[in-house]
Amino acid sequence: MIIQLQILTSIFSAGILVGASYWITVIYHATRTKRKLLTARDGLQFASEQDEERSVCVIIPAHNEASKIAGLIASLKAQDHEKLRVVLALDRCTDETEALAFDAIGDDDRFEIVSISACPTDWAGKVNAVCHAMAESSGCESSDYLLFADADTIFAPECLRATVAIMREQSLGLLSLLSTLTYGRWFEYVVQPAAGFELLYQYPLIRANRPDDRRAFANGQFMMFTKDAYQTVGGHEAVHEELLEDLALARLMEQAELSTGVLMADGMLTCSMYDSFEQFCKGWKRIYTESAKRRADRLKRAALRVRVAGSVMPFTCLISIMLTAFTIWLNGYDVWMVAAFGIGILGLGIQAVALNRCFTMGRVPLIAVIGYPVGAWLVGSIKSRAARDLTRGEPTRWGGRSYERELRQKPSQTEPKAIMPTGKKMSQS
Repeated sequence: MIIQLQILTSIFSAGILVGASYWITVIYHATRTKRKLLTARDGLQFASEQDEERSVCVIIPAHNEASKIAGLIASLKAQDHEKLRVVLALDRCTDETEALAFDAIGDDDRFEIVSISACPTDWAGKVNAVCHAMAESSGCESSDYLLFADADTIFAPECLRATVAIMREQSLGLLSLLSTLTYGRWFEYVVQPAAGFELLYQYPLIRANRPDDRRAFANGQFMMFTKDAYQTVGGHEAVHEELLEDLALARLMEQAELSTGVLMADGMLTCSMYDSFEQFCKGWKRIYTESAKRRADRLKRAALRVRVAGSVMPFTCLISIMLTAFTIWLNGYDVWMVAAFGIGILGLGIQAVALNRCFTMGRVPLIAVIGYPVGAWLVGSIKSRAARDLTRGEPTRWGGRSYERELRQKPSQTEPKAIMPTGKKMSQS
């Protein structure tokens, strides 16, 4: 029996060491990211009177956001950047969003509301709402910067001043922020950290911020363009069928060789993404489906990886620790058993350090480390369901619409191309 336990713990230890190498790599990349990249809050050190002269138009599509719209408007009214316009594109709302928006705006003439009553079948609802707002608002045409944000976000008072300063300092055509997410519901503590980690595994921030050979990425919760850059790539109209218009626009910026930045918000922008676990699963399934370019094979591989690295490894560590402790209790101290016990402890410690490093950057409560193995398993389930729905031809239902999404077996050869009116690289302001 002792020999069998030793063989079993040897197998477990080998697996733990392989898993530990994965998390050591995570620690390296997280440390490098924190050292090399700014956050939105760092933009305050660059802010100057010159930034106050640059006007910003904030365009926000909203579909049935009655519970969020007043908080969003209040945060925009509190901005300390003076040259501000806000356009709310209310998209086929059937709740009290419009009435609550008018009440929250009051007599503030910086705000205007555009109501959308219908959406063409070949357009994504959010993109259609944005394009309506752009066409009907006078504030968009006269602004230096165009900021597209989601209705479930809250802006810190200094957010626009800081991000405009970063745009100028870094000579960016597009700046996108990864919002600081809220934590109050159980799934926000247990599943949300693993869900966000998986997206950043696919789109590492260092690669997203490279000047060349970057992995194009943006977050639709906050995308600030110079007006020239936005027009150069054709704007939202160029990606009118995309459910993840943020990734599509980021790819167009890359194709047009325009500079982009993707930074952590560091509390300058917060977001409460979903009110229920059902909405959470539906929303992240859509995100994973489109970010994997609707390839079921990618989703299946990712589901396996996240479960093995995030759930199986710590479980294996715990089993190994208990087995070795039991063997030592039965047979006394043995060099290999003591080493195997230490490997189990080391594996758990390395994963905890890696998650701590990542969570600190995103302002995730550190208690979420405890629930990460469960969250990783559930994220794997979301990815598996996304792959299954693609294979079965199930439509994506989102924002009051149903979208038929074609399963792709191979990397797409038909990515949207940038619209380049002049055929030359834009000179960024």
